Amino acid sequence: MTNRLEKATFAGGCFWCMVEPFDTRPGVESVISGYTGGHVTNPTYEQVCSNTTGHVEAVQITFDPDIMPYEQLLETFWQQIDPTDPGGQFNDRGESYQTAIFYHNEKQKELAEQSKQQLQDSRKFSKPIATRILPAMPFYEAEESHQNYYKKQSFHYRLYKKGSGREDFIKNNWKADKSDLKEKLTPLQYHVTQEKGTERPFQNEYWDIEDEGIYVDIISGKPLFSSRDKYDAGCGWPSFTKPIDAYEVVEELDTSHGMIRTEIRSRTADSHLGHVFEDGPKEDGGLRYCMNSAAMRFVPIDKMEEEGYGNLLKLFN
Repeated sequence: MTNRLEKATFAGGCFWCMVEPFDTRPGVESVISGYTGGHVTNPTYEQVCSNTTGHVEAVQITFDPDIMPYEQLLETFWQQIDPTDPGGQFNDRGESYQTAIFYHNEKQKELAEQSKQQLQDSRKFSKPIATRILPAMPFYEAEESHQNYYKKQSFHYRLYKKGSGREDFIKNNWKADKSDLKEKLTPLQYHVTQEKGTERPFQNEYWDIEDEGIYVDIISGKPLFSSRDKYDAGCGWPSFTKPIDAYEVVEELDTSHGMIRTEIRSRTADSHLGHVFEDGPKEDGGLRYCMNSAAMRFVPIDKMEEEGYGNLLKLFN
């Protein structure tokens, strides 16, 4: 981390659901649940939920903008919410669950307004974008029981996220447009990413390359893996000990072919990447992300800046 840390504050309804999407991102130092925007000093959870304090539930993120640009945080924020709902979020109603972006400087204000306008202009939603953009106000940390709730009470958190309607809304409204993929992808790339296919071991593009750089999603271009975390697992497919950004990879249960496995999919493009196994190097966490070359594109280190991945050059320092 550099000394140039910044804060970002987002209100997206229940703060339990707003920590996980940011918590493990590269460049993010901390994500704190709390209350802001109101007129009561040091409010309690019960006070805020009474909708009499003017506060909203929010998260405050401390981040390094050289690694995680504010624009990426904004993109992630929009993808967690229904931005057209002025009265709360999903099953949670009232002012304390309204959405807002609280900017900490003029640059953040400008970027937030741009991103809101872009979303409105995209016509992704038929209703107006209701999320407010407001100057940052005093932020009051919530009670300890609410911090990192997705980790402390993971089972209840999953039930709540599903039961509230948030999970299905995200899946139904923020999924990628796949209408022209057959024209954009090779037959093998399409088979692997859209039909959960598997390319041949030892006969794919990246299984044995050792060049420095990053592997990005073939469809969305989102960074997935670094060559620094790549190793020869002897399986014939490119293997990694961890992703660059855990948010960009999604784990799903795979019971195909009479096996029980954990499938890895790309979040933004919603495409099949490969599987993760628990037989990786113990000293590096014990995981083996076994990926298909056809689902990725390699960007060598000397092309990263040119292709818009300059913020990830710190991975190689």
